Amino acid sequence: MHPARRCSTLLHRDLAAVCLSSLGTHAKKSGPLKISSPPSSRLCHSRGVHPPPTRSNSSPVLLGSLQVCQMGSSSSSRLFSTLAQTLSSAALADPHVDPDDYEYEQADPDALLRECEEVLRNRPPRLHRDFVMTRPCSLQNAPLRIMQWNILAQALGEGKDSFVRCPMEALNWSERKYLILEEILTYRPDVLCLQEVDHYFDTFQPVLASLGYQSSFCPKPCSPCLDVHNNNGPDGCALFFNRRRFQLLHTTHLRLSAMMLKTNQVAIVATLRCRLTGRVFCVAVTHLKARSGWEAFRSAQGAHLLQQLRDITAQSYPEMDQENRTRVGDGEEGIPLVVCGDFNAEPSEEVYRRFMTSPLGLDSAYKCLSEDGTTEPPYTSWKIRPSGESCSTLDYIWYSERAFQVDAVLRIPSEEQIGPDRLPSYNYPSDHLSLVCDLSFSQQPHRLM
Repeated sequence: MHPARRCSTLLHRDLAAVCLSSLGTHAKKSGPLKISSPPSSRLCHSRGVHPPPTRSNSSPVLLGSLQVCQMGSSSSSRLFSTLAQTLSSAALADPHVDPDDYEYEQADPDALLRECEEVLRNRPPRLHRDFVMTRPCSLQNAPLRIMQWNILAQALGEGKDSFVRCPMEALNWSERKYLILEEILTYRPDVLCLQEVDHYFDTFQPVLASLGYQSSFCPKPCSPCLDVHNNNGPDGCALFFNRRRFQLLHTTHLRLSAMMLKTNQVAIVATLRCRLTGRVFCVAVTHLKARSGWEAFRSAQGAHLLQQLRDITAQSYPEMDQENRTRVGDGEEGIPLVVCGDFNAEPSEEVYRRFMTSPLGLDSAYKCLSEDGTTEPPYTSWKIRPSGESCSTLDYIWYSERAFQVDAVLRIPSEEQIGPDRLPSYNYPSDHLSLVCDLSFSQQPHRLM
């Protein structure tokens, strides 16, 4: 048996930020915002190689009083058993089916994190990652914590992706879901952008709703998950945000096009208003076409997404005033923007250059980790398949450079931490690393005059 798993939790966030991102109270329930004490700090280990741990009991476990199911199991969330059974058909097509309309028993995030640790006690320690502070952070800034993550669809991990150095036992959904939730609960983002989500209705939506998140899910039209026996429905993009902090003004689901053709890739764009400051911004999540040889296709998808974002950020809402707009081009103004995604593209690709040079005025948050501030991390995904080893930078958090400042960025773990068997593994649930950054609004130019 491995020693008790230890990890750091809420890392170096000031009191105002903790207060703003407290997730213990449902938006439909009134009352003052409570500041919960952060979880007790756990000593982090950075060992990358471990023998296979003893397999723990794989029976379903209650997550904050919400029953979540194993892959292929007939059990599911009490509220969502019907939705889970019809995931690939009517439930997704019916605009009146909104899971966020349901009331949920509110969960304590600290208690849920401890539950994750208990379930995972026989697994090696999670990867230790620190935040790099890029600028002084003040109480007045009220930073937004953004998390981007391709979590690896369960059906693909077990049935299609062929991670030759990852034992199938490590991918068991009955424990892997706790690894995913532990990562989210450790950093507690205000906005969470996920790709390859195939357990939205039976796991992530109800559990995160109990923690105070409102969300939206957009499945791929022809998800490869559906080709896997005993699948849990299509995978897709999901966007979650702290409903206590943000008011949803508008949501758009996009099916991306390339070369005049509709593709299998999608995006979600949400326009949010911060309840504390009144500031309005858009956040988008997407997942572009994978594999080499499709570079031109990805570039075309990126061009289509950028055009859609330009149209969406040009819109006005009654809740907005001039302070909510930022100049994005020659004489052009728009709503500030954050774009998260697995672009399946290295920085050398055309789609990356499209985003860097877009009239939307975007920059990449993770360049802040480099010494010169212009270089992306050496990798955000590292896996071994039958075709060989792949170490690539594919994931990004883009932000409106004139509207936001990057306060902090979560480090990329070292090669030694990841270990020779790469990702996924017993102590990390996905072949992609999560990206987390803290953004704060810049002061508007007219306020400085």
